[in-house]
Amino acid sequence: MSLVDRLRALPTAAVSDALDRIGIEGALHGVAPLADDFRAVGPAFTVRYAPVDGTTGGTVGDFLDDVPPGAVVVIANDGRTDVTVWGGIMTQVAAHRGIAGTVIDGVCRDVSASLAQQYPLFTRGRFMRTGKDRVRLAAVGEPVTVNSIEIRPGALICADADGVVAVPAAEAERVTETAELIERVEADIVTAAREGSSLRGARERYGYHRLQTRRQS
Repeated sequence: MSLVDRLRALPTAAVSDALDRIGIEGALHGVAPLADDFRAVGPAFTVRYAPVDGTTGGTVGDFLDDVPPGAVVVIANDGRTDVTVWGGIMTQVAAHRGIAGTVIDGVCRDVSASLAQQYPLFTRGRFMRTGKDRVRLAAVGEPVTVNSIEIRPGALICADADGVVAVPAAEAERVTETAELIERVEADIVTAAREGSSLRGARERYGYHRLQTRRQS
């Protein structure tokens, strides 16, 4: 089973705890799904926008032709909530081409299209005003920063109802193994409690309160 498939089977909560345990910052605070059943896992295709500079007109979305199926588009727009960088045309094209989802450090519009297509969008909110003539495409396929977290192209993005985490490609195997361990331990705690153990006792037995504590390498 591929790492993407293994991560797809894990909640972001377990992945986040695994990142904590290893000592990696990867949780993208403030970025949330448009619908609670949205889920996206895949390698990051990174995009960065910048304000128009007076000499270059605004451009929004043409990079989509270069995104491979299965990738998660990660758009860095400095967290701006006053202009959108994703709309209904992009949603419909991305869904048709098998792109796994889109994560925006900013906002989107045409939310109804995303909901109708069941295309996973994770953003800081929604707003109708276009980014055309307000922002420009500044970089594609380069490292981007969201909430002081650097996301490199190919980093594995995991997103669900709880939010979004970014897993560096070089650490993906270790993070996945750790998250799988955490999920097994938490399942054992629930089983023990259902079989009559106190929750306190089950947690103590399986070391629940230390699951996410950073381990020395």
